[in-house]
Amino acid sequence: MTAAARPRHSIRFHSRSFHAMALAPQAPLEDWLAELDAWAERSPRFFVGRPIVLDLHAVTLDKQEALDLVKALFERDIQVMGIEHGDPQWREFGMPPPFTSGGRYVNETPRAPQPAQVLPANVEPITRAIEPVVPPISEPAAPQRPNALLIEEPLRSGQYVEHLEGDVIVVGSVASGAEIVAGGSIHVYGALRGRAIAGANQAGARIFCRKLEAELLAIDGLYLTADDMDAAPRGKPAQVRLEGDQLLISTQD
Repeated sequence: MTAAARPRHSIRFHSRSFHAMALAPQAPLEDWLAELDAWAERSPRFFVGRPIVLDLHAVTLDKQEALDLVKALFERDIQVMGIEHGDPQWREFGMPPPFTSGGRYVNETPRAPQPAQVLPANVEPITRAIEPVVPPISEPAAPQRPNALLIEEPLRSGQYVEHLEGDVIVVGSVASGAEIVAGGSIHVYGALRGRAIAGANQAGARIFCRKLEAELLAIDGLYLTADDMDAAPRGKPAQVRLEGDQLLISTQD
């Protein structure tokens, strides 16, 4: 007699990649948090629902200071999903895991030093010649073609577009409250009243629009809000580019 085996539910693991924004605090943290609060007042709920990685390369914090910073950000509706350039040995309930610069989880356990191997007096070490390995000759990779996302209708308030593989082109206008995140440049053939975040993967990206009335402009992590912009370029065709650590806006009258 053969008994039927009862199926068991297995635990399945899946690998997925997600795009996250990085926050890089600077010392002193009190001033940085105050600037963050002022920025949040101009762009309320900007970070709500976004995965955030905390980049600590510019500050030196111990475990408790890092935990206090994570809590301070959580109180501002900023949820930190991982910490970059932190100590891999930080372990605390509620503490986000450490990431490497590539976004991979770091699990480092200090290893005890291994004692040196001592051979008996009557045993001689065996040496072998190692032949060099010549890597195969591969054909040069073909240049990648630009991958642009074309949007042929206006973006309404509350709409969110993310395209990290290239440029984003909007034939119409971008309403206030709408947002575009592009790996490359952003082209708006109408009025830009929402938020445009370019250069997520390309520091040389630019933002072009027929009529500049944006709530926020950002390239490669540097941003300008409506309150920070001069009145002169508003309402005009504009181009936004990054030079050093400044966003420059040029217009065509």
